[in-house]
Amino acid sequence: MLEHAPNGKRCVEMFLDSAPGWYDAILMDLRMPVMDGYEVTRRIRAAAREDAQRIPIIAMTADAFAEDIQRCLDCGMNAHVSKRIDLQKLLRLLLRYLSGAEDQPAEAGFGAEKGADHR
Repeated sequence: MLEHAPNGKRCVEMFLDSAPGWYDAILMDLRMPVMDGYEVTRRIRAAAREDAQRIPIIAMTADAFAEDIQRCLDCGMNAHVSKRIDLQKLLRLLLRYLSGAEDQPAEAGFGAEKGADHR
């Protein structure tokens, strides 16, 4: 099931109000009203829940400079996908994280996708 949060504050509330493990992944917009995606990610990662550190959080944004990607990774996101979304890349990332194959910290550049082009 796919759920949509109308703003960043609501995204945090939805995660915290759900049972641990309810969400498989979070596709994070960085420019949400009320609270941006960076702050949402920090709050989710700081939550005292068993799934707060391991849920995959993937940025989906037009902000695609190297410093934007690094900022996503620094605040706790696992990966970054720049808009126009390449659906195949997004699906590969989701499959990798949801299969448990990605147990390591994210890497700069494209989360787990080494060497991907971000231009």
